[in-house]
Amino acid sequence: MTTQMTSPPAVAGPVRKARRAESSYVARVGRPGFAWALPATLFFAVFAIVPLIMVAVLSFMSWNGLGSPEFAGLDNWRRVLDDPVMIKSIWLTLLLTALGVAVQTPLSIVLGVWAAGPQRNRAVLSAIYFIPLLLSSTAVSVLWRALLDPNFGIPAQVTWLFGDGNLFGEQSTAIGVLAFVSTWQFTPFHTLIYQGAARAIPPVLYQAAEIDGAGRYRQFFHITLPQLRTSVITSMIIMIVGGLTTFETVLILTQGGPGTDTTISAYYMYQKAFKGFDFGAGAAIALVLVIAATVVSLIVVRVSGYDKMRSTMEGVS
Repeated sequence: MTTQMTSPPAVAGPVRKARRAESSYVARVGRPGFAWALPATLFFAVFAIVPLIMVAVLSFMSWNGLGSPEFAGLDNWRRVLDDPVMIKSIWLTLLLTALGVAVQTPLSIVLGVWAAGPQRNRAVLSAIYFIPLLLSSTAVSVLWRALLDPNFGIPAQVTWLFGDGNLFGEQSTAIGVLAFVSTWQFTPFHTLIYQGAARAIPPVLYQAAEIDGAGRYRQFFHITLPQLRTSVITSMIIMIVGGLTTFETVLILTQGGPGTDTTISAYYMYQKAFKGFDFGAGAAIALVLVIAATVVSLIVVRVSGYDKMRSTMEGVS
């Protein structure tokens, strides 16, 4: 039995020519050179890398803000790591960060998905809801400090709900106030992330689900949430880094009190450096925060599988 040889389709020639032309174009155009990234690289180096290196060097120095720093070896690190207030501040920082993630994440997802819909008056309500996002942390803290003042604020007028009205007098209520204020201010930002991500979900997925008889709740849990996966991870990383570096809210609302019950690591760094004039110990605490934020962020990225995602579509790896 003989095998009849078939000639390649006539279209093969034009296809090969088109591919060669495309390869030639890519090789000729290429990616933007390093010169395009040079301004951003210099900006990041001057305002991020160089200060970080200076802080790292200062953590091994003894300096009270006057004169010249003197080399102190590991003395600052020993004092910081053996300080019970520092250890307590780390746990408080982690607690506030965990509360922020646990409360803001589901709230932001629900509000973001709602804001992405076609509801009536949605644009007006979304604009009003995003107002806290326009305010600085200092302004927000001053506002809530006045509203929650135990003598003249809301708690003093609603004693049946707040008791003596001093929400800053106990650790549990003071931590609750800090978590509430952070949620009120930053939830709109994360809602904006989820709103954009929800609008990018292909409508055909919902249309197919409706044909299969899936209701609104099944669509949310089986389509919307999986498609928001990368946005959830991004939002959580921002929350974690923000929670570990929170400062103004504690400074204005509680000043670390009562006692040291709300003294988080960033505020303790401020106390050590700018109140105790121990800039070496303050630099060591700052470096601990940088390392902690980096490690936690990398863990979230690795555990979530975010680093293995290759698709440009939400939730598709």
